[in-house]
Amino acid sequence: MLARFTACDVAVIALVGERGRELREFIEDDLGPDGLARSVLVVATSDQPALMRRECAYAATCVAEYFRDQGKSVLLMMDSVTRFCLALREIGLSAGEPPTTRGYPPSVFAELPQLLERAGPGLPGGGMITGLFTVLVEGDDQNEPIADAVRGILDGHVVLDRRIGEGGRYPAIDVLRSISRTVPGVNTPKENALALRARALLAIWQDMADLVRLGAYKSGSDASVDEAVRLAPHIETFLSQSKAATCSVDQGFAELAIALGI
Repeated sequence: MLARFTACDVAVIALVGERGRELREFIEDDLGPDGLARSVLVVATSDQPALMRRECAYAATCVAEYFRDQGKSVLLMMDSVTRFCLALREIGLSAGEPPTTRGYPPSVFAELPQLLERAGPGLPGGGMITGLFTVLVEGDDQNEPIADAVRGILDGHVVLDRRIGEGGRYPAIDVLRSISRTVPGVNTPKENALALRARALLAIWQDMADLVRLGAYKSGSDASVDEAVRLAPHIETFLSQSKAATCSVDQGFAELAIALGI
């Protein structure tokens, strides 16, 4: 969806340690001719040596920097940083480095920012790289070493929750656990107010959902809870999106305002 519909000039996609079957399916079915026409893919499948998987990430970043230096808006997507770090762990351990945090040698955490910090704006008047780097958390632990290190380097994180996906809502984004340090400066005050209001209502609903379902909450006891109970289903519907759906920023905020009853 991002490669096909995002308002960018070029999409650079790095598939590090991906399965070969999924790769072909992604290119032929998901990306399609329209997405492939403006995309560059750099791939090292899971059966490739660790050095190839490591270089896949760096090669894709170099391609993104090439287009950025031409003044283009580049979307760099890497799946996944975790497999990049696993390749670094193989290399480090084979070189005799001592395993430290969950078996990762120190060089992994020294090399990680050298890759991630290359995304962002270029020289004045040039283009920019918007980087989206996926992290596969070990055992659903959001504080495992790689996730924790990446969270400290990048400008924000989007948390996907397995339970939301199991409930049938896609994309399975946990809005309350996701955060961006750049969004407040990018959106207008009105857009920020809409987003904060939606988050507040979802937080109230999350706290009270079990009580409401059990019948332990009496309607009219708290106006904010009543509002959250009434509007939360509309917000959840707004957060759902099919694979082929497209939505501009203005359209998205307009639909959010409708969901909030504004």
